Formats: sequence, C-alpha cells, structure tokens
Amino acid sequence: MSHAWMPASPCGDGCVGGTPAEVGKLRQVWRAVTAVTALLCGVTVALALLLPGKQRESTIRLWFHAVLRAFGVKLEVHGARKFQEIPKRGVLVASNHVSWLDELAIDAVQPIKIVAKKDIKSWPVLGRIITAAGTVYLDREKLRDLPRTVHELASTLRNGSAVGIHAEGTTWCGLASGHYKPALFQAALDAGVPVRPIVLRYRIGEHVSTQPAFIGSDTLVDSIRRVLKVKGLVVEVHVLDEIAPGRAENRRELAKLAEEQSNRLTSTELEIAPSTGDTHRARPITPLVA
Repeated sequence: MSHAWMPASPCGDGCVGGTPAEVGKLRQVWRAVTAVTALLCGVTVALALLLPGKQRESTIRLWFHAVLRAFGVKLEVHGARKFQEIPKRGVLVASNHVSWLDELAIDAVQPIKIVAKKDIKSWPVLGRIITAAGTVYLDREKLRDLPRTVHELASTLRNGSAVGIHAEGTTWCGLASGHYKPALFQAALDAGVPVRPIVLRYRIGEHVSTQPAFIGSDTLVDSIRRVLKVKGLVVEVHVLDEIAPGRAENRRELAKLAEEQSNRLTSTELEIAPSTGDTHRARPITPLVA
C-alpha cells in the first residue's frame, strides 16, 4: 500500500552493492557485545532526563555517540554550532532517511524528539528508549490519523521542543533520494517555528556507501549484521541554515525550500560551514556500488 502519506521508495536489495572491507570475526563479535552493552546502559541513561538542561543534553549526546562507536561507526559533523546553539524555542528538524542509524547520529549531535513510524516502538531496548525520549509515533497506513499527528506535533513545537522528521517519508539507499513530503511541515507553519534541514551521508573512505541502508527486504537484524561487519564506516551529519517562519506561504513551499537546500549537498562545490565557523569545500565523493 502506498499513497502521499505513505510513500514507497524504489530502492531495494540491489542498491546495497560494492565489496567493502570487513573487520575480522572477533571484531564483529566484540562490536556486537559492546553495542548490546551500550544499548542496555541506555535504560539507566534514561535517568538523565531528570538532570538540568545542559547536563541532560551532554549525557544523552555522549550515550548516542557511544552507541554509534560500539557499532563501529565514526561520526563526522559539519555545522554543529548552528544546531547546538539554537535559542530555546521550537524548531522542526527535517532530514533525509537512509538507515536506522540516522536517529543515533542526529541525537549524538543534539538530542531531539522525533516523529517515527509506529514499528519502532516495538524494537528491542532501543524502542523503549526512543519512546521515553518523547517520540511522536505515526501510522502511515491510516490517512485519517494525519490531522491528529500534525496537531500533536504542532503542540510539541509550541512548547519549545526540537522535533525531527524524516521528510522523504521512507528510507532511501543514500545514493538516490526522494521528494520531501509536505504534510508534516504544516506543523511548523501552525506553530510558527523555523525549519532546520539536516543531511545525513554515509561513506567509506572517499566513497558514499549504501551498506547501512535499511531498504528492500532488509530486516532490522539483517541491517545491523551488515553494519557490524563493515570497516571504516563514517556518518556525516550536515546541519544546514535555518528556514525562518514566514519564508513560505504554505507547507508545499516550505517542504520545497528544505528539499532544495538539502539537495545542494549533491554538488561537490558545496560550501560547508564546520563547527569552527570557517568554511571549506566538500571533497568530491563518488558512489560505491556494484
């Protein structure tokens, strides 16, 4: 079943190509044990929600970063200061969607609430932690739930929270991407808050990699096993300029602005503003596919 509220991606099993180097069996086992341990520690990290703001965010960021490293994934951030120094008011964070690692990477930069499909709620351990963080769940198979979800999201934004959405509505392989769906952008308009686009890219060396993609017939376990094996996986988190309230008259125009800003990352001439405040050019990145 597919409709505007539940888009389908053409990406499938054939998109996960290439022959990346793998770590040894012992390292794979070590990563698995470390990852499970880090996830289980998340139950106690949930107590960080009781800490004051700065301490809470620092503790949660460190935990998500530790989980990424346990899976063998290195985090590389561009423009983090833009994200971490936003005023204490609501903001809709709109990102592309490639992998189950996406939420870990974003929260390792800046903890936010997310809008997620209801399936995530049933994930072992991680599902409970994501739920405890105040996640807004949605059911894309039920169009009648859309107004309720938008209303709940707008209320959360009005209360001063940063809330993240995957604007394409489904996962893509990382080489291809989908159009940003306008439905959830209505919440930003209703709440009168800005939109902060974020772009996630996964690479191995100088090549974009599809290994962490969660697409096709993949189960969560299949994708996790693939990530545990791969050597040198890096997730890039690019925090882009904020789209202020009033720049768009309707949700379609707002979604288009966010998509156009994000699509600039497909150009090797893109100027990136790192956390130092200086600018440099992104290095050329070529696809790693079969």
